[in-house]
Amino acid sequence: MTPAGQQDTAEIQAAASRLGRRRFLTVTGAAASLAFATNLPTAGAASAAELDARKIADNPFTLGVASGDPLPGSVLLWTRLAPSPYEPGNGLPAERVIVQWELAHDARFRRIARRGSVNAHPEFNHTVHVEVNNLDAGRTYYFRFKTGKWISETGRTRTAPAAGSRVSSLTLAAVSCQAYHDGYFTAYKHLAQDDVDVVFHLGDYLYEYAVSAVGGARNYTDRTLPALYNRETQTLEDYRLRYALYKSDPDLRAAHAAHPFVVTWDDHEAENNYAGDLDENGNPPAEFLVRRAAAYRAYWENQPLRSPQQPQGPDLQLYRRVQWGRLAQFDVLDTRQYRSDQAYGDGTHVPGPESTDPKRTLTGATQERWLIDGWRRSRALWNVVPQQVNFSQRKLDLNAVAKVSMDAWDGYTASRDRVLAGAASAGIENLMVLTGDVHVAYAYDIKADFDDQASRTVGTEIVATSIASGKDGADKPANWDTYTKANPHMKFYNGRRGYVTVALGQKSARADFKTVSAVTTPGAPLTTAASFVTEAGNPGLKPA
Repeated sequence: MTPAGQQDTAEIQAAASRLGRRRFLTVTGAAASLAFATNLPTAGAASAAELDARKIADNPFTLGVASGDPLPGSVLLWTRLAPSPYEPGNGLPAERVIVQWELAHDARFRRIARRGSVNAHPEFNHTVHVEVNNLDAGRTYYFRFKTGKWISETGRTRTAPAAGSRVSSLTLAAVSCQAYHDGYFTAYKHLAQDDVDVVFHLGDYLYEYAVSAVGGARNYTDRTLPALYNRETQTLEDYRLRYALYKSDPDLRAAHAAHPFVVTWDDHEAENNYAGDLDENGNPPAEFLVRRAAAYRAYWENQPLRSPQQPQGPDLQLYRRVQWGRLAQFDVLDTRQYRSDQAYGDGTHVPGPESTDPKRTLTGATQERWLIDGWRRSRALWNVVPQQVNFSQRKLDLNAVAKVSMDAWDGYTASRDRVLAGAASAGIENLMVLTGDVHVAYAYDIKADFDDQASRTVGTEIVATSIASGKDGADKPANWDTYTKANPHMKFYNGRRGYVTVALGQKSARADFKTVSAVTTPGAPLTTAASFVTEAGNPGLKPA
């Protein structure tokens, strides 16, 4: 471990010793402990002195603009002031900055719909979250920010259709897993130019792993990244700086500027394969919760999330619901924060009493009830579940009893059974699960009984490959034959990088798997690797 890493560990251990118990006794106690642990300002810091924005000498909008969580009459706008994004503190003093914002009907801002000003507070790392309300439903808008002499790039966003309205179509994109050190975000360049209504990010927006001076597999020859990136993220400052690195990527910035995002996390936004308050290395839970608090706070700061998602200490309620008229209901899940620990020490294992224990949960009881209750009240034609890890059964070998992943729903079969039973009891006819995590693209028929391929098909699962994680990949990975033979309900498997678009209509849904040939070199073209259709009321994937 490097001296810097030793210092970080010492700081975390010292902070954890002050937490005292596995779970905090009160919100007030948690806030006080975590303020110390993550070096957050104390109460009253929101009234910090105001910085004269005219003194900002360099462009503060280096990390772009974003929007998210569209509602029928509202949208969330985001930016972060960072004239020096690769430096602690963004190159700004610990003073608040007044930022003006504009939302317009046109890209030239001749017809202003709403405008206002907001403080970029230092305790939120000079990030800005503006919830703009009283807008027209189902409309495209353009937005930008201003401070001092600087004007941000223009973003495009949209509101959701009116509640209960008859909507003929919606096209979404699903993305996941963007390891900066594994390659360029070329797929985002193409997505920025694609005609989609909303983007669902399914997790692993960043990775905690060290990034070398040349950007890992990007192998830069025209720049040198600061040494502070060449270590694993541990502290709040580490996570904030890592977001700055990722958000400085021009292709990611372009995608955020072009489309509203609905985001959820997986594991790497905090640490690989963590489960609830347990990290992968067996450290004391109180110690990991300090790190998780830092990760969650940085996540909220750097994503287009609304105020209900603002973290409270080490907790953040990320699961939430987005409606698109009567066409679609999106139940966005969090399968990390509330899960039971992985069975059999994680990794791959044959199913057994530990993984099939009915007490085990991937979502937690509260989120599970929320999901099923939402289905019972749903009036939508399509009920879509954006979430993180492989939902359908995925046998990893051809043995009579095959190994499966203990980190995915296969390691929590009772949890999956309860969810599918809930969908059946709610009368959900058009269930679609959107998944990330595995760095490949899959298309599955969801079976009522995965061990009986003759059983009824009850939905579809669309797995988005990674943006960059796993480097270039291959159309047919080495295990392609094994996986496709072991899992007849797997209708497609591709190992390239890219994203997937899903066009939801009144009669059917169409999924287009879009891939790039390489990410270790920039500029690869986009191709459609495969397309599938599932009919409304008749689940099951067919080649388009």
